[in-house]
Amino acid sequence: MRLRVSAVQYHLHTISSFEEFEQQVTHYVKNAAEFKADFVLFPEFVTTQLLSIPDSAEGYSIEHLPLYTELYYQLFSQLAQKYNMHIIGGTHVVREEGKLYNVAHLFYPDGRSGKQPKLHITPTEVEEWNIEPGSGLQVFPTEKGTIAVLTCYDIEFPEIVRMAKAMGADVIFCPSCTDDSHGFHRVRYSAHARTIENQVYVVTTGTIGSLPTVDFMRANYGQAAVITPNDVPFPQRGIMAEGDINNDMIITADLDLALLYEVRQNGSVTTWRDRRSDLYPDWEKLVAIRPADEKIG
Repeated sequence: MRLRVSAVQYHLHTISSFEEFEQQVTHYVKNAAEFKADFVLFPEFVTTQLLSIPDSAEGYSIEHLPLYTELYYQLFSQLAQKYNMHIIGGTHVVREEGKLYNVAHLFYPDGRSGKQPKLHITPTEVEEWNIEPGSGLQVFPTEKGTIAVLTCYDIEFPEIVRMAKAMGADVIFCPSCTDDSHGFHRVRYSAHARTIENQVYVVTTGTIGSLPTVDFMRANYGQAAVITPNDVPFPQRGIMAEGDINNDMIITADLDLALLYEVRQNGSVTTWRDRRSDLYPDWEKLVAIRPADEKIG
């Protein structure tokens, strides 16, 4: 099984209407479609750009983002269907039962959608935005293979990626948003570690640019990358493709799932097969594949 993935280094800047946001998102999707991508990944907190609209939110508060949820769904769902691709629409802040969640969304070409709330919440999200952690992990079967979507900080926790692999995911999409080089490299180095530990692909990207009127979105440091295990069939540094840091652009690469299956059995190292389940949990026995549900918390 082969699939083509694109990842967007999304340029955050002040806009004056939802239509401007729609035009920018559509531009990136059209670009990915020109490359015949099967999947396109947008970064975490992509919709915070909507808070820069002058009259969009009182005080540009994160709690106003759920007001755009319906428009967000319509836009990304229509684009996924029109261009016949899977779109990971970054993350969007939603409200459920009075609580805020930072939720990644997968939009299928047939009109379906899936949700994965961020499971590990950063101190800024907790203290400044009052965002709650999600409570469950889903994987998403597609005609191109099974994927998982783990947002930014999530990728820094080995256990959750182990679970995703045990549930059948071969590709982890990681939308991210970091404001400096330290945060960016925490996510990036963690992504490399997860590919080695689990012999999976990780596709990651982040926001670039700035939103001067939106608190905690005034600085962004990002780069897209398609990361592979470090073994003979793959690039030596485990990087299939990467963008130019902090440039407005999109990257594209082909992933071959057969190579993953091969190295898991006959690679220079076989880290997934050689895990010591006598010393620590065997996630394949502890988790079961189940469809994504609609409940966030």
